[in-house]
Amino acid sequence: MEKLKGNVLKLMLFSVFAILSWACSVKPEPIVYGKDNCHLCKMTIMDKRFGAEVVTAKGKIYKFDDVNCMVNFLNSGYLEDREVAHKLVVDFSQPEKLIEAPLAFFIKSPEIKSPMASQVASFETDESKNEYNQQWKGIYLTWGELTTQFK
Repeated sequence: MEKLKGNVLKLMLFSVFAILSWACSVKPEPIVYGKDNCHLCKMTIMDKRFGAEVVTAKGKIYKFDDVNCMVNFLNSGYLEDREVAHKLVVDFSQPEKLIEAPLAFFIKSPEIKSPMASQVASFETDESKNEYNQQWKGIYLTWGELTTQFK
């Protein structure tokens, strides 16, 4: 009888743990333009070609109107790198589409009119980056280079 009670207790604890794990999603969520505010500067996120998001390992989501706000937030030390599950940016060529920032291609140019004047646009593919850069004549940045631009 004691063994049965122990097994039932283990099953119950496992079930509670499984439900809690399932409830704590670490998936990104879409930016709601015109409604969501930037976590750093508090401005309403409006331009669908820009935006960024940090999702923690515990599922908390921080949204930003410009990549420089996200980079400044990440560089602030508020979160440790191990606490971050996703660093996302919006693909300029596909408005509202969130892509993983470390895999993105970035252009910095005075011709890019971003919400907080970072002058940076993000792209999912090298081809789309090159297409836009024909008119901007900007500089290409990797994620690592970009994270040192704003301090």
